[in-house]
Amino acid sequence: MSYATRKLGNTDILVTPLAMGCWPIAGVTSLHVNDRDSLATLEAAFRMGINFFDTAYCYGIHGESERLIAQALGKHRDEIVIATKGGIGWGEDRKQVKDGRPATLRRQCEESLERLGTDHVELLYLHGPDPATPVRESAGELRRLMEEGKTRAVGASNVTVAQLEEFRSECPVAAVQPHYNMLQREIEEDLLPYCRAHDIAVCSYWPLLKGFLAGKITRDHKLEPGDGRAKYPMYQGEEWTKNHDLLDALRPIAAAAGCTLAELVLAWTVEQPGITVALVGAKRPEQIEENAGALDVKLDDVQRAAIERALKARGKAASRSAM
Repeated sequence: MSYATRKLGNTDILVTPLAMGCWPIAGVTSLHVNDRDSLATLEAAFRMGINFFDTAYCYGIHGESERLIAQALGKHRDEIVIATKGGIGWGEDRKQVKDGRPATLRRQCEESLERLGTDHVELLYLHGPDPATPVRESAGELRRLMEEGKTRAVGASNVTVAQLEEFRSECPVAAVQPHYNMLQREIEEDLLPYCRAHDIAVCSYWPLLKGFLAGKITRDHKLEPGDGRAKYPMYQGEEWTKNHDLLDALRPIAAAAGCTLAELVLAWTVEQPGITVALVGAKRPEQIEENAGALDVKLDDVQRAAIERALKARGKAASRSAM
């Protein structure tokens, strides 16, 4: 199975409009994760025609996500696009630590390549700016890694427009990675127009709001202890109720389009102006198989208008700032 691809910014790298986000298979904040299901999920994504796999140095305490990608997809290396990230690691207390110093970025890149079983990745991001390290210093090291052939292109994740401009003063940027979905649309005000003007790809994460917009979570659902989603405002109180009201409004639109709710949401996301790719996380094959179905969904003007009415009725949603 194959789908139309899109250029990754101003590069010649071609990617499917949906990428598999490989944070869930790391098993750090996602419950009920095991290697068998994770490997099967990666294989299912490739089988469904997804060619873009997004991971990071810190996805897993010991790089579990990158190691699983190598194990499942190493034999398809020439057919896939791998993005990884550096600049965030784990402290002894098992809490994430931002470190954008050049030496750290180089060390993490080399470890990531070893875990992935490859001598280069297609895209290497700064995972998030380090408050203690000027962005231009981090960018300069990523430029050097690109010049050495360890990555074909460089990206910046969780950055403001000002940080992106500082980054670009030292290194060409092919892609940025912010959060974006039907309810969290802050980047439409500044980052998205900036990227469109400068031919920078936008590879958005959380298109399904960490699973909520897939419509599988019921109103009376109680998140299990250890489920990392409980800390987000969108999963709490009045926001929880309003979001479920939105899902109820979207369900008949999905039915009219002949698709699932998740497919509707993803199809809407990847057709938004300036959005190049939506990253969909999954930890079981059936999840990525459903998500991939969004690439076959074609919304018409009536359906788009109905979605916009539902979003307007929902009103401004709570969000969270970038990392």
